[in-house]
Amino acid sequence: MARFLTIPKTGEAVYREKMSRFLAFAIPVSTPEEAKETIALYANEYHDARHVCWAYMVGADRLTYLSSDNGEPSGTAGKPILGQINSLGLTDLVVIVVRYFGGIKLGTSGLIVAYREAARMALEDAGTVEGREMSSLSFTFPYLAMNEVMRIVKAYGASEPVRIASQEFDNTCAITLSLPLDLRQELYDRINGIPGTSVSG
Repeated sequence: MARFLTIPKTGEAVYREKMSRFLAFAIPVSTPEEAKETIALYANEYHDARHVCWAYMVGADRLTYLSSDNGEPSGTAGKPILGQINSLGLTDLVVIVVRYFGGIKLGTSGLIVAYREAARMALEDAGTVEGREMSSLSFTFPYLAMNEVMRIVKAYGASEPVRIASQEFDNTCAITLSLPLDLRQELYDRINGIPGTSVSG
């Protein structure tokens, strides 16, 4: 699966229930490490809050995810947050909900509703965008083939998210492209068809 839904920017929302305030943030991330670093940053920023609960999902296959109730009763925070990510079919994001306790207990069902709503509002604020699983393609070619190679690269770059990640021009030239995984084979075949080129990977 090379295409997926994600969020294009950070979304924010505030949900209030019986004096408790829930600050929700939906943030784009691309790895579990990035998600954990983001959670740590928000936990540090809102260190005075009673709870900093979260859920993340990464990868086009949507198989890498984790959630935390951070001290709330089991299943009342992380799961409802993750449930909102799932219901929208999103990936490559972390949703963090910070709770400032207002002195009135909400009960299990009240907490589930509050965390679910806060997460939903932040995701709504962030919007959705189609993401594409990216890959890379490296190849070498003789200087004489430069025009032909660059014509192909530019043609794809004009209409698709294909960009040059690194390039080296000498007697033998080398280029590494960053490109959507679903275009990789097609570009591989096009470049490989140019005399003197050598495509690796």
